[in-house]
Amino acid sequence: MYTVMPTASFPGYFTSLPKISEFIKEIATNAGMDDAKVYQIRLAVDEAFTNIIEHAYGGEGKGDIDLSIEPIKEGIKIIIRDQGESFDPDTIPQPECDVSIDELKTRGAGLYLIHQLMDKVNFESDASKGNVLTMFKRW
Repeated sequence: MYTVMPTASFPGYFTSLPKISEFIKEIATNAGMDDAKVYQIRLAVDEAFTNIIEHAYGGEGKGDIDLSIEPIKEGIKIIIRDQGESFDPDTIPQPECDVSIDELKTRGAGLYLIHQLMDKVNFESDASKGNVLTMFKRW
């Protein structure tokens, strides 16, 4: 186990996504997380970063995104921080799942996916700390 939570800062560009994915894969795999769960974590984090770039920052290159990943007793803890525009996740409607994929509204589908992939998700916003997304995945 790590004694210090591995943390990295990534520029808010979509080209950062492969580096972010490798950062997660290395730590989660070395901690003993199975491949299927590592994939779920990578997908959830990819979706979160995409949402931050598109919605919190309003486009690429407008801020950095900090990522911490920590193996803990119960599983893996991921913390994502940004300084973008805040929002209330409860105001984003869940996608309608009984429609075809072509009709599926894209707005809100990312949050839904994150909640489906991870075991616990918490979002906080503070003017001094920015936005903090904490996610957990059990072993």
